[in-house]
Amino acid sequence: MFNRLERAWRWLGTASGFFLFGLGGVVLSVILFPLLRLWPGNKERHQQIAQKTIHYSFRLFIEWLRLIGVLTYEVRHAEKLENARLILSNHPSLLDVVFMIAFIPNACCVVKGKLLKSIWTRGPIRQAGYIVNDENEDVLGEANDVFDRGDALIVFPEGTRTTPRHPISLKRGASQIAVRCGVDITPVLIDCTPTTLTKQDRWYEVPARRMHFTITVKDAIEIDPFIKDRVPSRAARTLTQHLTHFFINEVSQHGQSAP
Repeated sequence: MFNRLERAWRWLGTASGFFLFGLGGVVLSVILFPLLRLWPGNKERHQQIAQKTIHYSFRLFIEWLRLIGVLTYEVRHAEKLENARLILSNHPSLLDVVFMIAFIPNACCVVKGKLLKSIWTRGPIRQAGYIVNDENEDVLGEANDVFDRGDALIVFPEGTRTTPRHPISLKRGASQIAVRCGVDITPVLIDCTPTTLTKQDRWYEVPARRMHFTITVKDAIEIDPFIKDRVPSRAARTLTQHLTHFFINEVSQHGQSAP
């Protein structure tokens, strides 16, 4: 009986989380960010304020879910994020980007173009200056602008959430950014136990027990050995192979679904 009641409570908590997330997106898009455009300062200053607003909003959102018992989490070696520039992470759950932005105040993200079609996400993406990955050549230039500002760029190199029990497959875009912008990589491993909010899960399919997230920041991967004496296209291909093996091995060691 207790287990059923506890699971019902987490179902209600999950539903409230999705409601608050959507409501927050509307409030930011319709009220706060339009007012921000009237605030003194240039476009870059407005983007910084928007990024900080989203950062604190996501932090509060995560703490709310923890407080009501939907999830627990731990962040290991968070200090390694302080000077990180290009941050690459695996992507097991829908909440991954929320966690990443919640713990990186100056975060910019590469996001899918289809998110601009949603009223919940269009405003925040535009106002915060997130990079839309619609496969045009502006992505590299925009990434360079992010690094020039001293901001961190978050990329999920798989391009979408990992399918449980399927091999991790990385796209070459993240490696292209690292190689052509000449920035080191800070890998982050996200583990969600039990698995939930994957590509195969609906939001209302609450797991049998409370989900626990472990976010582990690994040592930086230096880019110089990959770009030395190599043309950029070959360097990006070699780096992608290295990152694929790295994430497969690390995810497997941390107990996630891996080949």
